[in-house]
Amino acid sequence: SAPCRGPMNSVRATTLSSVYLAMRHIFPEVPISAGAFEPLRVTGIKDTFLDAQYPRPVSGCAAEVSQRIAEAVFAALVGALPGRVTAAPAGTSGNFALGGHDPERNRDFVMYQLSGGGYGGSAMGDGLSNGCSTIGISKAPPVEIMEQTFPVLYHRYGLRDGSGGAGEYRGGFGLDYEVELRRGSARASFVMDHGRFGPQGALGGGDGAPNEVTVWRGGVPYTPEHLSKEQDIPLAPGDRVHVRTPGGGGYGNPMARDPDAVAEDVRLGRYTPEQALALFGVVLADGAVDKVATQGERRARSSFPDGPP
Repeated sequence: SAPCRGPMNSVRATTLSSVYLAMRHIFPEVPISAGAFEPLRVTGIKDTFLDAQYPRPVSGCAAEVSQRIAEAVFAALVGALPGRVTAAPAGTSGNFALGGHDPERNRDFVMYQLSGGGYGGSAMGDGLSNGCSTIGISKAPPVEIMEQTFPVLYHRYGLRDGSGGAGEYRGGFGLDYEVELRRGSARASFVMDHGRFGPQGALGGGDGAPNEVTVWRGGVPYTPEHLSKEQDIPLAPGDRVHVRTPGGGGYGNPMARDPDAVAEDVRLGRYTPEQALALFGVVLADGAVDKVATQGERRARSSFPDGPP
């Protein structure tokens, strides 16, 4: 695609770095050096959003576009290297900024939060839940620190159950948090990706859940036009921001998942018994596996006999 008007463009240096980073994930045993990247050729990016030129905005490239580039590399190579490559991770840093004035302390403030998401499943197991972005190690400070520093109150901050894509090895779960402005006035801005489509599964696995942002103003829900991207949304005391970050993609046929692993997920509240049947073809009775026969019979019980959509 050609460069866009918004900030979701990349510069050539970031595009190359993202490809190199993806290859480092796939071949971690290769010592890092200039020679490690010598065999790689990145072509076909001229005049696209992957090599944007001035005056195109590129502020979203480091935290967002770079991760989608890495995802593209994973998706291209998982079929050839199934033992090394994972399904897609959350693919977003979940940039959330809240800036305003705190009358109690008589000062302006800017609160900036990076949030985690689910990693993709792999041949080695389920994806990590609430992992940091694939291009960095930054995550939000503890909720207690945020509440002490800024005029906000967190009503929830936990895993987003059910957000991981179904698979023989499911994707990790994203984050579910809701924060309220307690006093003063503020404006909220978001730069997050995967708002329309969730991270893709691999080798028959289901996609992870997409990013979801809801802003409650005066008790009325508002969804940004670009779903997980918008700036300067005015907030008054009592207004809330609810964010549900993506889960990772699933890896492999969900009907091949260990029924005991499905039962454990249900026991921990990650999926409901109905989801266990619909996604994995596993029938549970009182939290235990009732009966699991062949994969064919499990497919027949499933809502998705040909695999998740």
